[in-house]
Amino acid sequence: MSWFFDKPYVSVAERRRLAEKEAKKLAGKGQVISPVKIEGRGIATTFWGKAWCVNLESYSDYANRLPRGRTYVRNGSVIDLQIAAGKVTALVQGSSLYRIKIEIGPLGKKRWDEFKKAVADKPFNLIDLLQGKLSKEILIEITAKGSGLFPSPREITLDCSCPDGAQMCKHVAATLYGVGARLDKHPELFFTLRGVDVKELFVEASATATAPAAAGKGTLAEADLSDIFGVELETDAVAKPKKPAKTLALPKKAIAPKGNKSTKPVVKKPDKRPSGPVG
Repeated sequence: MSWFFDKPYVSVAERRRLAEKEAKKLAGKGQVISPVKIEGRGIATTFWGKAWCVNLESYSDYANRLPRGRTYVRNGSVIDLQIAAGKVTALVQGSSLYRIKIEIGPLGKKRWDEFKKAVADKPFNLIDLLQGKLSKEILIEITAKGSGLFPSPREITLDCSCPDGAQMCKHVAATLYGVGARLDKHPELFFTLRGVDVKELFVEASATATAPAAAGKGTLAEADLSDIFGVELETDAVAKPKKPAKTLALPKKAIAPKGNKSTKPVVKKPDKRPSGPVG
């Protein structure tokens, strides 16, 4: 039997220990690392983080594969995550240290221009945009499939150095969830990742577009998100807020919409590779 099937199981505690060891080693070499740290039950707690995760889970190509990465991202296995224009790179600790590269196609000019025109006459400002405190109409424009800002599987290319032959391994899944967690603290990175300049929204907007939106007026409810993405939300999957929430909830799992025809993502994997689980 090959080494792939004989590879010993690595417990969560041991994987966490190895992750901390690798992080210290990289830091000692002068490499600037940015680990993903999850606090509480929810992987993401803000509009941009939750919407990122819910969008991914709304596609049948991903719905059954992403959950495998939840445990990994929660226990600190993503020891480094970097987001740049059209690219996400990460180091994920499994039975070994694996390198992940995810490429995301830029938002098409036509799609971006149409979005800018759609929200040009709606009042909002930069702080409202980054905090997700926008009118229901704008949030629907942002999250709508096809015409919104979030990527579909056909716009995403996945690559992991692990020997797992699956189209999406647990290390890639952990990285994708890590992006959602990172957007909680740095929502501006969403626009960097999609290759667009958020300032263009305000340059082309009308005078009313610079006025703050009315607090709490028309914000997107969980039921609206369910309708947009075609998923069922499970609100107990995230930590309970101290005040009545007006943001989106990340489900434990999502049910792909019937009749969803999404194109499978391009995965860079060797032609000949053993199948089976990997740590």
